[in-house]
Amino acid sequence: MRKLILNIALSLDGCIEGPNGEFDWCFTDQDYGMTEFLKQIDTLLMGRKSYEILTTTSTDPFPGKEMIVFSRRLRNLQPPARLHQGNLKHTVTQLKIQTGKDIWLFGGADIAGQCLDLGLVDEMQLAVHPLFIGNGKSLFQSLHRHSRWKLSEIKRFDTGLIQLFYKKDQ
Repeated sequence: MRKLILNIALSLDGCIEGPNGEFDWCFTDQDYGMTEFLKQIDTLLMGRKSYEILTTTSTDPFPGKEMIVFSRRLRNLQPPARLHQGNLKHTVTQLKIQTGKDIWLFGGADIAGQCLDLGLVDEMQLAVHPLFIGNGKSLFQSLHRHSRWKLSEIKRFDTGLIQLFYKKDQ
């Protein structure tokens, strides 16, 4: 069965974007394992805001990967993205039983919170940047459900960034 993996960058104070939606604080000086991660997945799952930000520079930012966008507002997407407006739990459950590689829960905070609340996320890979954003958007602001996770791995980088790998505690 495929896994739904939340792989996301965040600050020490848990923010995934600045107060104006900016991501300029994310470290881009090295790969930080993204090349290997991209080999592990064949599908990206995201919300409207993440899709709009991701496609400002390219309609196909991850060639060869399926992009599924959940939105009630969007009506038209640029191929290869597909729009889903139905039941999130049903759609993700169906995706997980299909043959293929793992699924990247790309973001943002709203869809990540919904997937976590529904118990759909199997693993989290959190790239914690050594800085505070302050009034940014918190990754976990919309959580309503208690869940337990097991730390499976830690990667440290000379920049101070750490990657925390968690698996859902069954």
